[in-house]
Amino acid sequence: MPKTSESHSNRSAAEARDWEAAYRSHETPWDKGRPHPALLEWLSRNRLTGRILVPGCGAGHDVCALAADTAATVIGLDIAPSAAVAAARLSPPDNTCFLTEDFLALGAGEGILAGSFDAVFEHTCFCAIPPARRPDYVRSTSAVLKKSGLFVAIIYRNPSDRAEEGPPFGCSLEEVDALFGSRFVLLEEITELPTFEGREGREVLRVMRAV
Repeated sequence: MPKTSESHSNRSAAEARDWEAAYRSHETPWDKGRPHPALLEWLSRNRLTGRILVPGCGAGHDVCALAADTAATVIGLDIAPSAAVAAARLSPPDNTCFLTEDFLALGAGEGILAGSFDAVFEHTCFCAIPPARRPDYVRSTSAVLKKSGLFVAIIYRNPSDRAEEGPPFGCSLEEVDALFGSRFVLLEEITELPTFEGREGREVLRVMRAV
């Protein structure tokens, strides 16, 4: 059976409490009940093996899709303890593990996760954090990847036409370039993605390599 673990070190109590409350009240509109269609399409042409980390994994749908390749070990990480509980209900495969931890606290490059992953897959975590914390996200991504590790990201560029601010928070590709450019090299960009209803034309998939 997949493993679950909870670590409370370096966690933001306010952030954890907010996301945990959302899961407890079943207010999780980001959870579509299945993996992102663009991830499935990309995996039909590409293969990720070794150790893969999925930050902000939620109920683990993308984790399970990545774990379909049994040559991979996929770690789902979320700040909300109830996310791991939700993931367990999916009966995920044995080559998965779910941790409760604040991904943004991993940028110091310390601990058992530092430099231990061959790839990181991003979907809905980057757009959910306050924009001011995005440099922390980049540092954490760089810290957990091995040298030349891959960062495969579905970036939610324009989550909404509404006047209200997120989350989710939009992000221009120019900002992505500025944030990741000194630590990653862009390998692939796909702008026409299969996606969930209402997200058409709002996302881009990027594949970057750590340098």
